[in-house]
Amino acid sequence: MTPENLLFIMSDEHNPRLLGAAGHTIIKTPHLDRLAARGTMFSDAMCNSPICVPSRASFATGRYVHEIGFWDNAHPYNGSVKGWGHRLIARGHHVVSIGKLHYRSTEDSNGFSREIMPLHVVDGVGDVLGSIRPELPIRESVRDLADELGPGESSYAQYDRDIAEAAEQWLSEAAARPNGKPWVLFVSFVEPHFPLIAPPQFYALYDAQSLPVPAMYAESERPDHPFIQAMRRCMNYDRHFTPDKMRRAIANYYGMVSHLDHLIGRVLAALDRTGFTASTRVIYTSDHGDNLGARGLWGKSNMYRESAGVPLIMAGTDIPAGQVCDRPVSLIDCHPTIFEFTGLPLEAEDATRPGRSLPDIARGQVGDRVVLCEYHAVGAVTGAFMIRTGRWKYIHYVGMPPMLFDVVADPGERHDLGRDARHATDVAACEQALRSVVDPDAVNRRALADQARKVAEHGGSEAVKRRGTFGRSPVPGEQPVYR
Repeated sequence: MTPENLLFIMSDEHNPRLLGAAGHTIIKTPHLDRLAARGTMFSDAMCNSPICVPSRASFATGRYVHEIGFWDNAHPYNGSVKGWGHRLIARGHHVVSIGKLHYRSTEDSNGFSREIMPLHVVDGVGDVLGSIRPELPIRESVRDLADELGPGESSYAQYDRDIAEAAEQWLSEAAARPNGKPWVLFVSFVEPHFPLIAPPQFYALYDAQSLPVPAMYAESERPDHPFIQAMRRCMNYDRHFTPDKMRRAIANYYGMVSHLDHLIGRVLAALDRTGFTASTRVIYTSDHGDNLGARGLWGKSNMYRESAGVPLIMAGTDIPAGQVCDRPVSLIDCHPTIFEFTGLPLEAEDATRPGRSLPDIARGQVGDRVVLCEYHAVGAVTGAFMIRTGRWKYIHYVGMPPMLFDVVADPGERHDLGRDARHATDVAACEQALRSVVDPDAVNRRALADQARKVAEHGGSEAVKRRGTFGRSPVPGEQPVYR
């Protein structure tokens, strides 16, 4: 591919099903839909861990979470494992971030030439309460998810508007500079991450009472797996969500997705206005999804598609327009893709990274492989490892029964075949495929040991529980609210 600039846009907690281009008939995302129409969309994309810090660390480094040890939101990325940004800078490219990073600190070498209004973990420490495992404390901060409902204004919405404005300004300034090596601009929004408060004009696009009830929301329909049951006890969602709050929460989330889409439209318009569109490829994705009430679950933190799946679109020179690729991919595949788009050759160490070029995958040049997602964070009583291979989605819980879904026959993941004797051979084959990539038992022990040390560093579990935690990371200049 011809080396070009790259505009990489990431959101936070965007459920992959809520995208017009993905076939959703209610959500209004005209700018992302147009981006997909002029590019290629991956319909089976996932993060590598369904929570912010580990997901973003994997994305930054092109490594799985178990390879780098940034397990949860109290083990933030600190630049110690070098990634795509470091190599681009070393080769003389300008690499700039605007918005949320959720790393440890700007004082670290994070792989950016410049960080503009970055959001990092609180005090360089993050959420230590989430490191208390396998005994799971009750998360009192979850009530904020149901209580902080719009329509209205939030610091997140204002922060995202500031991010869009800063991106517009950066593009204008870049257009006035002499041409050099391709640049990378990483624009990272926080919406539609809760609080579920949508700007009024975007909330007004949806009628809360007419929106469909989340799939499997009734108690009789919900999965009874022990991992999910333990997470419910920790998060205690039903204590906080009434039927009215549930509908208002969904309407606000829809409105926030549309607000995000509007801001992405502003950045893409600035790309046009500055003359960069013809020489800039664009990637859009999110760091993970959001359950949004499906199966009675909210937020992220599990392996269902709503949570572990992400939207993923790429557009620009030499990228087929209007194409949908249904091959499984994940965020680590962005690592070699960024090099390909900007003209950097792969190096010897890249052979040990699991990611593959997204254009090669879309062209059918990458054979069958195992795509991995893992989770060792808040609400997880044990390590969870998910693979996509062939028609199967297999979830391995250390010390607990597995889950198995036939995503061809059951794309909604309603029917768990993991304990079905008729699929024992399929389960065994999937477990063997997982173990060809990772030793789940050894990784689970290592994650728990690292987290126990982290908790001990902060005075032990009782001290951490007394301090509590915050429901969300504050924007720059805002103070966290502990529960």
